[in-house]
Amino acid sequence: MSPHDTSRRTAPARRVLVADVTEEAVDVAALADAVADAAAGAVVTFAGVVRDHDHGRTVTDLEYVAHPDAGAVLARVVAAVTEDAPVDAVAVVHRVGALALGDCALGVAVSAAHRQEAFAAAARLVDEVKEHLPVWKRQVFDDGTHEWVNCA
Repeated sequence: MSPHDTSRRTAPARRVLVADVTEEAVDVAALADAVADAAAGAVVTFAGVVRDHDHGRTVTDLEYVAHPDAGAVLARVVAAVTEDAPVDAVAVVHRVGALALGDCALGVAVSAAHRQEAFAAAARLVDEVKEHLPVWKRQVFDDGTHEWVNCA
């Protein structure tokens, strides 16, 4: 916190409350509840959900497979972004296994004193997770073909 910053009474806490790779359903509302903080005027969430198409093709099934180190990688990525951002708390969960259309694959929640800080940190978390998390996506299309994509 800058000595001239009068918008906060205390410095941002920069706490990582959740950084998890799981086979369980991702509950974004629970992530938002986890990061709620009396110092935070904003709680921003992101839900990356399974859609029914990709590059003009109909997707019928989707599966995420994680490298054994995925949890450790996610923890490092989330810690690095959190340390660098003026946020109070963050929670990030990536789901693996078979997912249905509409299921949440990536959930992010960020609390911060101001909305701009929360939005910026949430966007950066999503981008950094997608870039660094060793998770592969298998998409099955309506014609029976499938493809593997190295992304989160």
